Formats: sequence, structure tokens, C-alpha cells
Amino acid sequence: MNNDLLKEATEFICTFYKEVNKTAQEQENRLYEITQQIQNHGFYEHTLEELEYGAKVAWRNSNRCIGRLFWNHLNVIDQRHLHTEEEIRDALFEHMEYATNSGRIRPTITIFPQATPNKKIRIWNHQLVRYAGYKTEQGVIGDPGSIAFTEICLNLGWEPKYGKFDVLPLVIQVNNHTPHLFEIPKHLILEVPIRHPQYEWFEDLQLKWYAVPMISDMCLEIGGITYTAAPFNGWYMGTEIGARNLADEFQYNLLPQIGSLMGLDIKSNITLWKDRALLELNTAVLHSFKEDGVSIVDHHTAAQQFKLFEEKEMENGRSVTGDWTWLIPPLAPAATHIFHNHYHNEIVKPNYFYQLKPYE
Repeated sequence: MNNDLLKEATEFICTFYKEVNKTAQEQENRLYEITQQIQNHGFYEHTLEELEYGAKVAWRNSNRCIGRLFWNHLNVIDQRHLHTEEEIRDALFEHMEYATNSGRIRPTITIFPQATPNKKIRIWNHQLVRYAGYKTEQGVIGDPGSIAFTEICLNLGWEPKYGKFDVLPLVIQVNNHTPHLFEIPKHLILEVPIRHPQYEWFEDLQLKWYAVPMISDMCLEIGGITYTAAPFNGWYMGTEIGARNLADEFQYNLLPQIGSLMGLDIKSNITLWKDRALLELNTAVLHSFKEDGVSIVDHHTAAQQFKLFEEKEMENGRSVTGDWTWLIPPLAPAATHIFHNHYHNEIVKPNYFYQLKPYE
């Protein structure tokens, strides 16, 4: 008998039944069923209702996420009946189409079978859509953050294109089988060309970014059960693209080029050229997504939404945990209330957790 699993299952079921106002008898009956399953099989299976609640509450408990106001609007797709790489691929394609929704992005999670002693599914990609990074003699082409995974894809037979924004294939592994590589159909990938409302030369940079951040390498843990493949998405906060992906020195590092094109003195910090270039890059990202009708939120609005989330949680008698270093936006953090607050970085379950990369 796995007493640790039973303890976590009991804590989850008690919290769940209390929040959805189920009776004490219903709770007792369910805990008896779970105890029997753990005794007989070493694990138990969630009902669909438990799965949906657990996935949503895992978002509510995600300390690093500023967008938790919408936790209860997460669309949960149950794909626990799928087992082959091809079935999982098709389900991921369905997730992409449903979540993207022609730009009106829907927060979505697709959950594949739980990990058991003889079953484990992994999606090797960090996100379902991500750009390749190639290390060449002339320097890095594309996303430097993707170099290691790109090399894995090349070793699996993927053909490189050596562009700045090449979408990587999906890599899916079932158990200890050889991972399977699948190209993503172009019609499933919505991308936004980045342009600026005032600077016409911005279009000459030929920048773009994909519309939906679909995290695919974290595991979902609910009541002691682990789902190692459970890709999920919300929509972007603009600074994730404009102040991180395109701006970080260890990623696309575009600030020097943008600063020069703005006519700024990039040799002196006192000109605050990085701040000014960063602001215009973020302006361009927000402008482009909004003009194309693709869901996105600016960091000031996101902070206001998080404040509303905090108030709602307080009304429901729940304390808000958080990782301050992640909650503050990378642009004008002191202009948000989050900067001036303190949060306990306590891990509460259900939750999403990082897991070791399967190719390292």
C-alpha cells in the first residue's frame, strides 16, 4: 500500500469536495474507491471532474504566473485514452487549432495518460511551437535558447533550413521507445509579423513571433498522480516576447540593432538607449498582435488583473502564493503594485512542475 500516494489523494479529494460542495458521504465513497485502486494497482485514476478541477487549480497555484485571474476558464481536453505517438501527435495538432482559434486564443490544456510503472509519455519540446537555433561558424542563426534541442532534432533526421524563425518539429516519446519526430502543418502555426506604429523601418527587420505559448515540457501533478505530458497555454504578456525572447542578450539580442536604427548612442549607458529601444520593441509587439486580432495583454493590465485575482482569492479565504522574481514584469516593474508587495513562494498542489529534459 502506497501510503504517501493515499495521503496526497485524500488531501486533494477533501479540498475538491469541499470547494464544489459535495456531501461528506460522496467524499467517503470516493476515498474508499481510491483506496481500493491503490491497494490493487499501486495507483488510482481521476474522474473527469477531478481532472478538470485539478488542472484548473494547478494554474491557480502557479506561483510564477501573473495571469491566474482566468484559472477557472481553462479548457481541459482529456486524452488519457491515447497511447501511440501518432495518436498523441494528432491530439497536439487538435490542441493547437483549438487553442489558437484564429487569434482569439483559448486557455487550454491537453492531458495524456498518467505516468505508471509501465507507462510514460514525454513531449521533448519546451513549447509546441518554438524556433530553431543553429550554431554556425558565422555565429548563431535563430533562437540561441533552442540550440541544444535543435541539435537533437537534427540527429533524429530533421532537415535544417537555417532561417531565423524556423519552427521546430514535435518530438514525442512513449515509454523507452525511440522518439518520433513530426513536422507541424503550416496552417496550424499562427505567426505575427512585428511592425511599429511610427517607425516604418521596423518592417525591414523582418521580425515575427508565434501567437500562442504552449508549454509542453512540464508535468501536472494532481493528488499524487503525475501527468508527464500535459501541454497547456494561455496567451502572451507582451513583455515575454518584447523584453525577453527578442531582447535578451542570450536570445535574439535585438536591442543594439534597434537602438542604432533609432539614432541613439549605444556606446554610452547614460543615454538610456537600452530602455528606449526596449520600450519601442515592446510597443511594436503589442501593436502588431492587436492589429492582427491576436490575443495579448500588456504588463500593466496583467498586473491589474493579478490584483483582482488576489482580491478574489482573499474573498474565498485562500492566501495567494507567488514567486516575486517572476511576477514582476521585466519592463517598468516599479509601476505595478506587485513590485511593492511580498508573496510567500510556498508550493501548493495541484501544480505544474519542471521535469528533467529526456535528452540530457
